[in-house]
Amino acid sequence: MSIDHAIALMTGLLEISVIVAGPLLGAALVGGLLIGVLQTATQIQEMSLSYVVKAACVLLVFVIAGTALAERTVQYTRASFAAISQVVR
Repeated sequence: MSIDHAIALMTGLLEISVIVAGPLLGAALVGGLLIGVLQTATQIQEMSLSYVVKAACVLLVFVIAGTALAERTVQYTRASFAAISQVVR
């Protein structure tokens, strides 16, 4: 296995990680910001409220885009298993 091939595999791993985790983390970020602004405006300082909203946002994105995210993950996994024969040489 060459260095270029190893770097390509690692780059693919990082790309798929960002693609899969990005929407979920983005939804949690947006939900947390919105609930933070709402809590500041209304002066409701309940800590568990932000966790519930973040979890709901992540769950909503997972329900909407879960199949596409899982498909990308499975494609990368299949490509990685197919490349095993080149890696172990």
